[in-house]
Amino acid sequence: MTKLTILFLLSLLTLTFTDYVAVANGSSTSKFIKSSCSITRYPSLCIKSLSEYSSTIQESPKQMAQTALTVSLARARSVQTFVTQMSKSKGLKRSECQVVGDCIENMGDSVDRLSQSITELEHMGQAKAESFIFHMSNVQTWVSAALTDEDTCVDGFAGHALDGKLKTAIKARITNVAQVTSNALALVNHFANLV
Repeated sequence: MTKLTILFLLSLLTLTFTDYVAVANGSSTSKFIKSSCSITRYPSLCIKSLSEYSSTIQESPKQMAQTALTVSLARARSVQTFVTQMSKSKGLKRSECQVVGDCIENMGDSVDRLSQSITELEHMGQAKAESFIFHMSNVQTWVSAALTDEDTCVDGFAGHALDGKLKTAIKARITNVAQVTSNALALVNHFANLV
């Protein structure tokens, strides 16, 4: 064999091994995400919304909770923008404007609380053991409050104050955010129980 052939074979072997390790790690992370999501109320949504972040999550319960909160915040902001745009629709009745306005306020509160939770969780790595419980309690309280805000917004559409396509579009988006936030809260609670 020539030196070139040997170098080629070694390079091929190295690439194959590297690919194997990447697949093995990806498989391990995928199992971790599925296992973690199994404790949530909406496991398939959890897996779907977090799988694309597997390289960030790896196998860290804290990073899993952090990523779930980040996804929830992004969706809450998106829904807040959508509902705000819908509030400017022509022909809304006074009662419809009230329901949509209340929802915008609730979603704003939800966004604020999720943002606070993410910041608090990021700083927990620097917290001493005795202050961990305090910080974790803050995160749990704020995520729970964000979920309540989202549920309140969904409940506002339960009556006949707003009907038709607008109600369906807004309610579907907010329900999705509430489910994602519920999953995030379960993952935060799971992380808290591990420490």
